This record gives sequence, structure tokens and C-alpha cells, in this order.
Amino acid sequence: MKTDVLLGLQWGDEGKGKIVDVLSPEYDIIARFQGGPNAGHTLIFNNQKFVLHLIPSGIFRENTTNVIGEGVVLDPVIFAEEIEQVEKSGRNLSENLLIAEKTNIILPTHRILDAADENELGKLKIGSTGKGIGPAYKDKTGRNALRVGDIMMPDFREKYKALKNKHLKRLETYNFEFGISEYEEKWFESIEKLKRFKFINGSHFFNDALSEGKKILAEGAQGTLLDINAGTYPFVTSSTVTSAGVCTGLGIAPSKIGDVYGIFKAYTTRVGSGPFPTELFDNDGEKLQNIGHEYGATTGRKRRCGWLDMTALKYAVQINGVTALIMTKADILSEFDTFKVSEYYELNGKKINYFPYKITYDLKPVYKIFKGWKSNLKNCKSKDEFPPEFAVFVNYIEKETGVPVKIISTGADRNDTLIC
Repeated sequence: MKTDVLLGLQWGDEGKGKIVDVLSPEYDIIARFQGGPNAGHTLIFNNQKFVLHLIPSGIFRENTTNVIGEGVVLDPVIFAEEIEQVEKSGRNLSENLLIAEKTNIILPTHRILDAADENELGKLKIGSTGKGIGPAYKDKTGRNALRVGDIMMPDFREKYKALKNKHLKRLETYNFEFGISEYEEKWFESIEKLKRFKFINGSHFFNDALSEGKKILAEGAQGTLLDINAGTYPFVTSSTVTSAGVCTGLGIAPSKIGDVYGIFKAYTTRVGSGPFPTELFDNDGEKLQNIGHEYGATTGRKRRCGWLDMTALKYAVQINGVTALIMTKADILSEFDTFKVSEYYELNGKKINYFPYKITYDLKPVYKIFKGWKSNLKNCKSKDEFPPEFAVFVNYIEKETGVPVKIISTGADRNDTLIC
């Protein structure tokens, strides 16, 4: 068996949580492979809404094992709060939620460092969620990090104190006021709650599962254009969001990667700072924001909205090796008489049909206009029932990317999903 992958092809917020929830019954194991509590995966079913930050989105499926992989950075406080929220629905998560012992832990001082770094940047802020993600990954690459497996070691408190003191010394160089005692107390309480879950050797677990013929789906967080290597640097996240990150995030070989499901919105959004070539500042942008309820699931910040960017989408498809596309929020475009898609860029009169090294604000998108369909896509049960205008849009995307659109989301609920 091989591990299938579902990941975002834009700047995140593509609707990954819902689609993972929809696909989960087809898999034995759902695993997060990167990122941290900066993720906000929203699931809606049975008139209930859940926003997951660390827990994989297959958690509400009875026969699915969910794993937090070693490429993730875990905040014990947020994790404990999330566990409490989900278990109010009647589930005992200790039965089907495992944590890789190499998973790195976010300390209270990581969060403070995150805030202090953003404060120092001033107008050049990255747009961090302030969850301590970046500083935690810095400690990982700097070989200073605490990992989940350390929790069970007799010298855990000493290791914690040593790393905390390193952080405090660094914070002395900032002009930044902070307090730590209250959050630190809650953090240690949450560490104790972590102990009720089974810690596993991730690589051993996943490779054994594949050998036994079990089906695994790797769940990505954020989106390709936020990848630390491939994204719009420096306005990116601190982890490898692309399909390549599955190998290091779960501990499996590249030859063990199967289908790669790339998910994208029928338009484009972005939260935080950074370039956005197709961003709209007019009534259409405001309409997308309002009808699409474009507010960050993690931060609550308004999402910047714009038309679909085919240059960026084709780039993301290429570097991830996407084998099937998933379109979300197509229903939002039903409200438009016409809408646009950027086919390529222009810079100083020169056509650019690839994703350049630096996305500048002088980069001008060149648009193709499409007719809207003005009908409810929820009534469609197959591709044959698509409104002609929508069929033209879907066919265009498939032709341009060379990849079939296999799933279309027509609403927020898990039932509002069309498998093509």
C-alpha cells in the first residue's frame, strides 16, 4: 500500500478539514504531517461545527485511527482545550488518537518570542498567528527542541527549564513586556493531560501499517504558497507544506506516496501579509468575503479575497505531483453574473507564465472572463447535471492543469459534496 496525500494548493483555508472528513471512511489512518495549531480545519455535520487545530480531521469517524505525526509542532494547552471540546460530543479520543514521540512541543516562551518577533518587524510583519510555530521550528532545526517523548523522561523538567532560560535571555534583547506564570501553570497541567494518549514510534507505525495493507491519508495544513521553500517567502509558514513534507513528517519513503489530492478554492484568499497578485479591492472582493464567510478559523481575521490565479495553481499542481483536484466554494461564484480567472502575469509589458522568484506588487494578472451559472450546484448529482457555464469553468481548469477535478464542494456541510 501507499500513503495518499491531501494538501492545499493556495495560501491555505481551502477547506481541507471538510474534505478529509468526507474521505475518512475510505481510510484506516488519517495523519497530520506538518504545521501546528496555526491550522484551522472546520467540520460541519449534524448541525454541529468543530474547528480542529491539531487533531486530524478523521477524528469523528468511528473506525479511523488518527495520528499527529512527527513533523507537527504541538502546543499542549491548545491540544488539551481541543480534546475537551471534541469529547463534549461524546467521543473518547484516547481510543483513536495517537501522537508520534518525535513531535516537537511548543513552550510558553515560544509564543512570547513569536509575539516579540512580530512586534520588532513593525510594518514588515509576516502575519504570524502568534501561536509560537516559527520559534518552535527554529528550535527544532537548532537542535534545542523538546519532543513529546521527552515528557516521559525523568529529566523533563530540567530540559524544559534549560530551554526556557535560553528563550528568556533572548527576550532580554527585545523591548517587549510579557508575563509567563499563568500560562506556564496551564501548560504543565496540559502536559499531564497529554500522558493519557499513546505515544508511538511514528516511522515504525506507518511503515508497519503500509506493510499490513492499511490505507493512510496524510492531511496537510496551510497551503503550498505558504511553504517554507516553495511559497511567497518570507511571508510563509515554517514547515514543508508540499507533498515532499509527508516523507519527513511521517517517516516514510518517497516511494510510499500514492495519490496526491490538491484542494483549491474556485477563487483565491489569503490571511496576513504578503503579495497577492489577484487580490480585489472593489465590490467583487467584498462580495466574495461576505458570501464566502471569509474569516480565519484560527485567528478570526478577515481574509483577503481575489480571483483564481491559474499561474499559481499550475505551479502548485506541478511541484506537488497532484493526481486529482478538489474544488471548494464553487457555490460562492453562483452569485456572480461574470467572474474572472488570471491566466498569466505581465511585468513591464512582458508575459510571465510561470511562478516567479519574487512576486511584486507591479506584477499584473491578465484575466479571462467567465459567465456565472446563477443556479444551485447542490442540485447536481453528477457532472452531467452541471450548468453549462460551470462545466466550461471545470473543463478549463482540467485542461490548463492536466489534472481531473474529482471532488467538488458545494457547501459547508459534509453532505454538500459531489464526487465526480
